[in-house]
Amino acid sequence: MSDVVERIEADIKNNPVVLYMKGTPVFPQCGFSARVVQILSHLGVPFKGVNVLEDMEIREGIKAYTNWPTIPQLYVQGEFVGGCDIVMEMFQSGELQGMLKEKGIPMKEQA
Repeated sequence: MSDVVERIEADIKNNPVVLYMKGTPVFPQCGFSARVVQILSHLGVPFKGVNVLEDMEIREGIKAYTNWPTIPQLYVQGEFVGGCDIVMEMFQSGELQGMLKEKGIPMKEQA
């Protein structure tokens, strides 16, 4: 499993925002992944999507890595933020936007 952990850590280290998801940012293949993509896109946040459906090692590895049983999983500047429900709650409360700003992640200005 160390190869999988190295791949996950490289993705998280080399990309400010990473979303482990089912499908791709252009074609999410589950509603929860689609919801997080929609939030990030609405905020104009550039992110790397990792399709766990294409790689079973990553799919199982990411769950073990965070000890979090579900996909999607969002990481910002190497920190695990959470899954769909957490990201949605943080977005609705403004906490997500504050965290992204604090971590220096570019976002578009909100009206």
